[in-house]
Amino acid sequence: MLKKLVSIITAGLVVNLLCVASVTAETNADKEVRFAENVKAGIVRLGIGPEARVEIKLRDGRKLKGYISEIGDEYFVVTDAKTGTATSIPYPQVQKAKGHNTRQNIIVAVVLGFLIVGLILAAKA
Repeated sequence: MLKKLVSIITAGLVVNLLCVASVTAETNADKEVRFAENVKAGIVRLGIGPEARVEIKLRDGRKLKGYISEIGDEYFVVTDAKTGTATSIPYPQVQKAKGHNTRQNIIVAVVLGFLIVGLILAAKA
């Protein structure tokens, strides 16, 4: 009986060792780097020009509104539409970013309009 109990415990330990999943701890620096990469990807997606409107909240508490006038590897530039003041912002300094591209919105609306009209015409035929 003791041999049977020892063999069951041993088998359980072997199964436990084989099924262990490795977990890597992520540091705050890793999270910040990943967040900065996501911000950069979002900024690149918006593009540049007066149509690429953004609202940026920085880690130091400042808020900026304007459009993206330049995109670099380490920073992007937001230009205030009213004053024309350009501010260079490193990606890691961004706490929150909201933006939209009016040109993209117009294109999407036009394409959807054509699809709706096409569906209506196809339904009548």
